Amino acid sequence: MAARRIPSTMKQIMVKTRGTDFRKVTSLMDVPVPKPGADDVLVKNMYVGINASDVNYAAGRYDPTMKPPFPAGFEGLGSVIQAGENSKYKDGQIVVYSKAGSFAEYVVVPSATVIPVPSADPAFISIGVSGMTASISLEKEGDLKEGKTVLVTAAAGGTGQFAVQIAKLAGCHVIGTCSSAEKVEFLKSIGCDRPINYKVENLDAVLSKEYPKGIDVVYESIGKDIFDAALKNLAVNGRLIVIGMLSGYHAEEGIKSGATSNIPLVCLQKSCRVAGFFLPHYGKDIPSHVAKIVKLYLEKKIKVAVDQGDDKKPFVSLADVPDAIDYMFTGKNKGKLVVGVEGGEKSSL
Repeated sequence: MAARRIPSTMKQIMVKTRGTDFRKVTSLMDVPVPKPGADDVLVKNMYVGINASDVNYAAGRYDPTMKPPFPAGFEGLGSVIQAGENSKYKDGQIVVYSKAGSFAEYVVVPSATVIPVPSADPAFISIGVSGMTASISLEKEGDLKEGKTVLVTAAAGGTGQFAVQIAKLAGCHVIGTCSSAEKVEFLKSIGCDRPINYKVENLDAVLSKEYPKGIDVVYESIGKDIFDAALKNLAVNGRLIVIGMLSGYHAEEGIKSGATSNIPLVCLQKSCRVAGFFLPHYGKDIPSHVAKIVKLYLEKKIKVAVDQGDDKKPFVSLADVPDAIDYMFTGKNKGKLVVGVEGGEKSSL
């Protein structure tokens, strides 16, 4: 196969100054296309994934030593366009990856960390950061067993959809929080037993009344009042897994969680566990979990919802990334939020 032409420059979203207003602190710039080393591949992006943590990264919270300008974005799906001499990948192979700086037309990724996928289906990008966060955290910290009661907050989001379905496959009763009647119906479609629209129902009141024995496992990503209600309603020997604090990501003064002063007392009273989970700390577990989630998806045992905006404003270019992030933080997305690159067509999924 003839080598594809690689341009000398590309578009990339760069963080020009730290802050939580992603649109304000970033810029779409022309930069040189990077060159892969012997153990790398150059990926031409087709889709990039949007994560709530994109705001934290732009604010410099993950690595305060990084000096602007630095590239934004965490994950992408695309085709290998150039491979280093030690790489096993070939031109044209479709891969997904997780690497800082993914909001770009081209990204250099170490060959050892890319994951080959059978097609350019944007659902596969969801299996990366979002699917792995749910799968690994619930295995390591959730101790899921048949008959347990599981609460998933932000259950209709990119990672919540996986947590709901993984818990259901384990034989658990699953409660899911969401913010609209439309999302309630979405949660029912993926098997959630008790969707709770917290805009209409009070989460603490529902849990206290309907689950007096408490919640065995909580998969929590919101913080503040949602965190407080989950902590209060944990069962004896319950487990609360913190995978994010979405409610505080836009706070310039720093992230504020729930009533953290109550954690030691609640843990003592209930012999329960509150654990944090950050995917980069579990790199060795990713390959086996990717294989598991991909298999479940291909066998149609789990559904993967992909959101690329609405018909009036589909997200089909890197210039749409700030709009997609705003869309996420206003609670509009159902499933994984994905942006096309280079004005690609909106997926039919």
